[in-house]
Amino acid sequence: MPSHTLPHAPDGEASSTAVDDVRLRVDSATLGYDRRVISRSLSVSIPDESFTVIVGPNACGKSTLLRGLSRLLRPSAGQVVLDGTDIHTYRAKEVARRIGLLPQSSIAPDGITVADLVSRGRYPHQRLIRQWTDTDEQAVLHAMEATSVSGLSTRLVDELSGGQRQRVWVAMALAQETGIMLLDEPTTFLDITHQIELLELFTDLHLAGRTLIAVLHDLNHAARYGTHLIAMKDGAVVAEGAPSDIVTAELVEEVFGLRCLVVADPVTGSPAVVPLGRDRPRGRA
Repeated sequence: MPSHTLPHAPDGEASSTAVDDVRLRVDSATLGYDRRVISRSLSVSIPDESFTVIVGPNACGKSTLLRGLSRLLRPSAGQVVLDGTDIHTYRAKEVARRIGLLPQSSIAPDGITVADLVSRGRYPHQRLIRQWTDTDEQAVLHAMEATSVSGLSTRLVDELSGGQRQRVWVAMALAQETGIMLLDEPTTFLDITHQIELLELFTDLHLAGRTLIAVLHDLNHAARYGTHLIAMKDGAVVAEGAPSDIVTAELVEEVFGLRCLVVADPVTGSPAVVPLGRDRPRGRA
């Protein structure tokens, strides 16, 4: 993916009363669906301007935590705090001006072009008497340029490849111009080339000043690109911190049940997980 100059993250509307000096956190929250509890008494603080990655086995509560952070899921106890205030006291549009969300499954309306879909990212900034402005136009153009989809602006979204479509959805979230972005399994179903392109883009967004929180399945990708990891199992946080501090063979076995070696990535020096697998007889020469 070509390198582009990314717009710096907006300052947002952070409150001076925010506890622990972080914009987004979870305080002793119980999260679940109907009567099924996924996480109980969960507390997490997201470091500002970090690329935080949530990892763990399937059905451990990763996406549930992300839904709680995005205001899509209301805790039955405790609270999610955004800029010093319970996130559920904000109107949905106000949250959307502060937090951008790339959901796990995104379906574009039939017959919509790339430019039109990215433009929908400006919806939180629209008001009854406020029409489309040059500021909106520039935000959309910058978002498409940053995600390398400017040349696709007139194409129909449903005609694009999986990697192209995912970049378009990222552009729509970027056009919201929020200081915080939530990414739910953004690399799922993409081939390795498109996975790396997207993760490199997220790193650029993080370096431009945004706070990113992503759910990823690939632990090596998480350790290479994340600056802060949250490892979950059975709805609880098992460990959190910098990848170099927490990714060990013992943690991987505890969380994933996988015997492995943890070595230094030869390119970045970040922890890299090498599965040991099972002992097998060697094949004939």
